[in-house]
Amino acid sequence: MIKVKQAVSEQDLNAAFAIREKVFVQEQQVPRDAEYDAHEATAKHYLATCDGVPCGAARWRKTDAGVKLERFAVLPEYRNKNVGAEMLRLVLQDVQAEQASQKIYLHAQLPAVNFYKRHGFTEEGDIFTECDIQHYKMTYKG
Repeated sequence: MIKVKQAVSEQDLNAAFAIREKVFVQEQQVPRDAEYDAHEATAKHYLATCDGVPCGAARWRKTDAGVKLERFAVLPEYRNKNVGAEMLRLVLQDVQAEQASQKIYLHAQLPAVNFYKRHGFTEEGDIFTECDIQHYKMTYKG
């Protein structure tokens, strides 16, 4: 069973950061100093568990352009099992409750573009590279 909650306790935040470390730093070779940034303290963090085991992480933060969804990560053994969809559903629900009038956007890695399209996002602009990984900016249309 997948459960998603806002990560506020030190234990939940550490679990979320450990997932991001495995997915982004180890698996995708993102430099650690690019993965962890000045927004960690002010962003809203989320942790997904599968049968009680931490399996996914995400965050969102307010920017000058609206609300940016970031750092969506699911451990390899839990991919394609609706973990990302459940995290996205709860994050969108929370953002819409707290920031109803704000534009919601994200930077999607190419393999995730179709996932976000299925959940109401559309591509905006040209492909670009962050940390040697190709992305599209995507905006939530609902």
